[in-house]
Amino acid sequence: MPRPAVTRLLLSPLILLLGALPLAAQDVPNNHPAVRNALQQIQSTNEQTLTQQIALCEIPAPPFGEERRAAHFRSMLEAEGLTNIRIDEEGNVIAERPGTGPGPRVFLTAHLDTVFPEGTDVTVTRVGTRLSGPGIGDDCRGLATVLAVVRAYRTAGVQTTGTLVVVGTVGEEGAGNLRGVRHLFEKGSAGPIDYFISVDGVGLGTTTRAVGSHRYRVTFRGPGGHSYGAFGMPNPVHALGRAIAGLADLPVPPGPKATYSVGVITGGTSVNSIAMEASMDVDLRSESQVSLDRLDAGFQRAVQQALTAERARWTGSTVPLEVDVASIGKRPAGGQPDNAPIVLTATRAARALGFATELGASSTDANIAMSRGVPALTVDGGGTGGGAHSVSEWYDDGERGYLGPQWVALIVAGLLGVR
Repeated sequence: MPRPAVTRLLLSPLILLLGALPLAAQDVPNNHPAVRNALQQIQSTNEQTLTQQIALCEIPAPPFGEERRAAHFRSMLEAEGLTNIRIDEEGNVIAERPGTGPGPRVFLTAHLDTVFPEGTDVTVTRVGTRLSGPGIGDDCRGLATVLAVVRAYRTAGVQTTGTLVVVGTVGEEGAGNLRGVRHLFEKGSAGPIDYFISVDGVGLGTTTRAVGSHRYRVTFRGPGGHSYGAFGMPNPVHALGRAIAGLADLPVPPGPKATYSVGVITGGTSVNSIAMEASMDVDLRSESQVSLDRLDAGFQRAVQQALTAERARWTGSTVPLEVDVASIGKRPAGGQPDNAPIVLTATRAARALGFATELGASSTDANIAMSRGVPALTVDGGGTGGGAHSVSEWYDDGERGYLGPQWVALIVAGLLGVR
């Protein structure tokens, strides 16, 4: 999900802003009558948006198990009159709202999956405007926002030149490795993509740059033995410790930001045994692909140096020690400048609605599009929240949670063109 963002609300009432602001550019159609009507529809049907957010979140969608939520999301899209609705081979839900003429194909997406395993209690509780439950912000809010936009377009009679393609994606989180969006681009299951918008998380921030990541599982293996009787042989746990120390000593550039972390370590069977196996899961990240590749090369050297050092420590031993470095996920870095047309569309749309959006970098479904040079953003769905990726996750709609769907509706209308 995208990083938390700080927003600065202006004091002018929304309706005065919409009436007073001239078109800053053709990509911000805030004065178009049908678009104005759609924005009002989003506000007036806000309770329905929250109801759908809860309904979707109470359907389990564990990693690689999104089918039930996908089926329900599909039925919701059907109710909004979208066409050519289908579920592709990877499990993505795809639907279209055809334009009236030649124009761009704008993809509006949110992800179906969560980080929570099968069996997690996904009941949502509500106290006033505050909703609590696993995944309620990440990304049930995104799914509900997408539905609010297509519902408002339908009820307000918005006619766009380009075609809107709505997608509920699978595999955005963790080990999913963006498999849903990868499928869209690699297999073309939803057709050509001119613009890509992902709605992910809460707030009113904009992700314009993709934080790439390389993830590995490093496993040292040997025959093992008794801690006293077999002492003098290479030890996989000690080799792992050397590798972790080597990784921790790697320099990182002052910018763009690059990071490394060992998130999981396993190995051994008892305190009085030399382990047969020890492993670690490593996460390397940067929004610069060059920095990420350099960090990756340093990590690979640290692992090989650890293997060599542990073998050399016990020169009299003939016991083998081997290492396996397996990739468990790669997300490409990418992005576009702050003055790119798609970024200007988002910032102008925010301004028309009375707030300023913070631009930043994160790891989301938009990574794939950005890395391929397709204009792309990830935007938040409004409101506030916290506890993402925990069972205590919460979302608060507050007094103006509807600003999120309104913002997305205005961005998309600008990119599609309105007749």
